[in-house]
Amino acid sequence: MTSGLEHPDNISVSPYLIREYASLKPFHTFGLSATARFFCEIDSEEALLALLKGPVFVENSHVFLGEGSNTLFTRDFSGIVVRLNIMGLQQVSEDEQCITLKVSAGENWHSFVKYTLNSGYYGLENLSLIPGSVGAAPVQNIGAYGVEVKDLIAEVEAIDIYSGAKRIFKNRDCDFSYRHSCFKGELENRYVITAVSFCLTKAPKLKLEYAGLTEGFESQGLRKPTALDVSDLICDLRKSKLPDPDKIGNAGSFFKNPIISAAQYFKLQEQFAEIKSFKLKNNKYKIPAGWLIEYCGFKGASIGPIGIYEKQALVLINSGEANGADVHHAVKQITSRVSFEFDILLEVEPIIF
Repeated sequence: MTSGLEHPDNISVSPYLIREYASLKPFHTFGLSATARFFCEIDSEEALLALLKGPVFVENSHVFLGEGSNTLFTRDFSGIVVRLNIMGLQQVSEDEQCITLKVSAGENWHSFVKYTLNSGYYGLENLSLIPGSVGAAPVQNIGAYGVEVKDLIAEVEAIDIYSGAKRIFKNRDCDFSYRHSCFKGELENRYVITAVSFCLTKAPKLKLEYAGLTEGFESQGLRKPTALDVSDLICDLRKSKLPDPDKIGNAGSFFKNPIISAAQYFKLQEQFAEIKSFKLKNNKYKIPAGWLIEYCGFKGASIGPIGIYEKQALVLINSGEANGADVHHAVKQITSRVSFEFDILLEVEPIIF
């Protein structure tokens, strides 16, 4: 059903269309049944600016959505959900060593990574096959296999949802940390990201230290892998561990890998000699949340209609019958047990409504 509020003056000239009581199930990969009071897809900055001034947006709570791979709607949303489909890619600058590319928020992340590698631009290969859109990447500072996107971001372009003014955030302005940025912190719900600029190198500087990469190349007999080899291996590793969201409802890694002090790590190591870890530069240790969950016996198990994926305990899956209460119950069961066993409180990675 179409709302009569698409444009305050003339619906026919509106650059966007608002739907009422729209199902959100197709728009988040976990696939829970939920409804948005208002829903709108935006494919240009012109449409976005018009929407921000319109009564439906001004008078209601809002959520901006990319591909929905890191968002769960566990209940109906009483405001407006805005899906960003702004597309485009352009070269900003180039020298002998580097190139800077500006990419619109709606572009698919993995498609962009493939484009860079096929074009001879390097740095993003370890972030291959991460689901989602480019605009979502800086919000939670996506990372995998020893690389975080903050290491490649030059600037983030965003629009103030209250004034409509455009602001350029330099890398240093974004307050990046593990799975965090200012857009998930103090500026949450203040800005909507429209484009991200990446500084990439023309010569590969491969990062192969993370568990699984060195072993993978040794098993393949590759002593000098290329960036494309790294991307291919990571794609294979991710496919072997993570379910396809088109077939099984999931949101990828559901919990952040906890980071603990050296003192806490050594204490745990005395109790659990087999505990997995990754030492960080600040003398802290990152513990694989999947290992903690698996140790507690959840891997391959089900908590009601929520399953813990049999190939990767970090992933919760929707049997197809789950609702929001089932998700919250499963999260409580898992986090409580891990806290009891290890005195570590797991944090949920996806944004949950």
